[in-house]
Amino acid sequence: MTQAVEATGGVGVGGPEPGPGTTVAGQPPSRRDRLRAATTEEIIQTARRLLVASGPEAISLRAIAREMGMTAPGLYRYFGSHEELLRHVSASIFTELGEDIRRAIHAVSLPAGGPAEHLTVKMVEACREFRRWALSHKAEFGMLFGVPLPGLDDGRFDIADECALEFAGTFFTLFLELWRLVPFGVPADPEIDPGLLEQLTRYRDLLGTDIPVGAVLTFLRCWTVLYGAVAMEVFGHLSFALPDPAPMFEITLADLAALVGLRYPLPG
Repeated sequence: MTQAVEATGGVGVGGPEPGPGTTVAGQPPSRRDRLRAATTEEIIQTARRLLVASGPEAISLRAIAREMGMTAPGLYRYFGSHEELLRHVSASIFTELGEDIRRAIHAVSLPAGGPAEHLTVKMVEACREFRRWALSHKAEFGMLFGVPLPGLDDGRFDIADECALEFAGTFFTLFLELWRLVPFGVPADPEIDPGLLEQLTRYRDLLGTDIPVGAVLTFLRCWTVLYGAVAMEVFGHLSFALPDPAPMFEITLADLAALVGLRYPLPG
């Protein structure tokens, strides 16, 4: 699933496997389908509560069944395995995170100026919301972006990867908009290490985009800077020096803006 988060955009990638409660396209769900979907969602949310309260090790079918007043075998009517349940929990969290970031982008007040200023504010707000969400959902952040749980990074592409792509596409959409409206300098192909160039070219093909390989490299550099800063704070690896890393994160935002030819903070 880590690979799916990094494969932003999702263009050209096969669709997910049908999830629990899937109905035939074009037909309204029956009462039975609605009840099944409600129970499926309750199972997912119960698993998430256990994750927050006691960590990923607490998410067992037996524990969820006990919380819901069901039997553990009864849960297998909704999820075929423990791994399948974890993948749906991850999908739900990715969806929430992406929606929160999109809401933050849409709610931002745009300053005076042109596309560069507007996109600077949007990108800064997206990064800030990612940090805010991570700090207020540390257990969920650890599940999505920490060490992969067994069965969650096995190379399959399903609902968890689909939702991871949608989340990551939130940032990639902003990046593409910036590239179209305010082009910035990127390394030319001969300036990129041949081995890295080959990998980036394959990755660009996966994205289904025609932007230069150097732009793909810049996007990945931005993501590693953002993720690294947020992960270090979430996992407590800055507390040895910084009780409050927020001012440091503002410097990180300035570094990110410089990578794509923007200025932050905005003048004035």
